[in-house]
Amino acid sequence: MAGRNKITVVGAGNVGATAAHWIASKELADVVLIDIVEGTPQGKSLDLAQSAPIDGFDVNLKGVNSYEESKDSDVIIITAGLPRKPGMSRDDLLKTNADIVGKVTDEVVKYSPNAFIIVVSNPLDAMTQVAYKRSGFPKNRVLGMAGVLDSARMRCFLAEALEVSVENVTAFVLGGHGDTMVPLPRYSTCAGIPVTELLPKEKIDEIVKRTANGGAEIVGLLKTGSAFYAPSLAAVEMAEAILKDKKKILPCAVLLEGEYGINNLFVGVPCKLGKEGVEQIIEISLTNDERAALQKSAGSVQELIDILGV
Repeated sequence: MAGRNKITVVGAGNVGATAAHWIASKELADVVLIDIVEGTPQGKSLDLAQSAPIDGFDVNLKGVNSYEESKDSDVIIITAGLPRKPGMSRDDLLKTNADIVGKVTDEVVKYSPNAFIIVVSNPLDAMTQVAYKRSGFPKNRVLGMAGVLDSARMRCFLAEALEVSVENVTAFVLGGHGDTMVPLPRYSTCAGIPVTELLPKEKIDEIVKRTANGGAEIVGLLKTGSAFYAPSLAAVEMAEAILKDKKKILPCAVLLEGEYGINNLFVGVPCKLGKEGVEQIIEISLTNDERAALQKSAGSVQELIDILGV
């Protein structure tokens, strides 16, 4: 009998631990939770394992401080990295997190040379590029989680405005993960009807703005820390599409090589995810304004890449 899939989650903070929770409750895979802090991954894994009899899921959960247990993982979800502290510039954070993500990538690749890597660490697009370069993996096996989260936020706000089920709403967000992201109302629908037919322009503009600031809004409310329920589930949806060969179209940060006129850069675009990872990059036609917004978004990702020199 073939064993279960195996997912290693690096970083046992809120995002990593919650990702482990979603994976277990879906019975998607056995989970190895890795963190440098002794006791944290062990404690969270044990707590989660003790919820299995109540929820009725059968997966193995292991919390560790080193990478041996991650051997032969099918998917690696990287959430490790420091949040920005007071007095820390964006560039400081960028270099610190690039260093962390680079070291993590070296370790996971050593033990799981055939895995798919899903990066959640921020700044997202640049960190995915770091993981891609350090891993030496083909581009279909390294991707970043951003668009799934941004689209989910937009769907949440649209459903609320339309007073309909979130299941009826699809939304479309392109570009880098940050305030330059490009939500596309033209391609966002409610039961197949473009939302531009259903909501006034002012309301849509307000939702687009709120989507772009979605993370900051939560940080402002929580005061200490940032969003974790939706970001972790977004990464798990990507892993599930790959492991179950769903051929699901999801917006992900992937390496563009000429698509949308962008070269050698990880930027969020719609992709088909299946057993080969990123199986297709879908190019949709954009208006001049949308294209300009996407180029601007790619430009801000490029600035980070230039600082890092990757």
